[in-house]
Amino acid sequence: MNVIRIDDGHDPRLSDYAGVGTPAILTERRLLIAEGRFVVRRLLDSARITTRSLLLNDAGVKGMADVIEAARPEVAVYVASADVITVATGFNMHRGCLAVAERPAALSLVDALATSQFVVVLERVVDADNVGSVFRTAEAFGLDAVLLSPGCCDPFYRKAIRTSSGAALVVSFAAAAPWPEALDMMRERGFVIVAMTPDGGAADIGEFVATHAAHGKIAVLLGTEGHGLTDEALSRADVRLRIPMTGALDSLNIATAAGITLHRLHEVRHNRLVGR
Repeated sequence: MNVIRIDDGHDPRLSDYAGVGTPAILTERRLLIAEGRFVVRRLLDSARITTRSLLLNDAGVKGMADVIEAARPEVAVYVASADVITVATGFNMHRGCLAVAERPAALSLVDALATSQFVVVLERVVDADNVGSVFRTAEAFGLDAVLLSPGCCDPFYRKAIRTSSGAALVVSFAAAAPWPEALDMMRERGFVIVAMTPDGGAADIGEFVATHAAHGKIAVLLGTEGHGLTDEALSRADVRLRIPMTGALDSLNIATAAGITLHRLHEVRHNRLVGR
């Protein structure tokens, strides 16, 4: 156990935490920051991500006592007051529990597809909460990977990790580039490209899950809430699906749409695997 009390927010030992509010700094340094006790516990459990240090307030030390006791000797545990943490991070961190880790090497699209049967593909999803929510759903329903077009939010951004409840640290992801040609690569490797759209001409998802195609290699394509999928992406879809709704609204936010879609597909795929 390597617990170190820090009383100066400018202490150089806390320099890794200076990028909390500036994601570009962390990306440049090949680092990520996890926030909150549950997420930090998941980070420490990860076999593929190396944790450098923890930064805790006194309450965090008590709440993470078992983790601190079990931490590897090379993981420094810094303890500081809320004011010192605010100075060090440049951000008012209410949770009092942070960790800095080294970003693992990026997974290539080819490698991601080689080991996958069921993936979700995001096109231009910039909102961290939405990306984090999709990762959380992807973990819940057994997806093999999340693939992201250029312009998507970085899944290792602190807010995306937090919203995902740490799923972004667990679920594999890769850049879907070049875009949209990456969709052609998926099809060449046997994936059925399933585009989710509110278009009234799209098929009901309930019809699709009853088909043989729902049990094979699937790439579920989701776009932004405001503009949806681009014409270039839609033109490469093998199937266009919609979630039927009543009332004045024609669409759902991406987190809800992803939850419904991936659950429906997971349900039929899981039932096949267990022989129901």
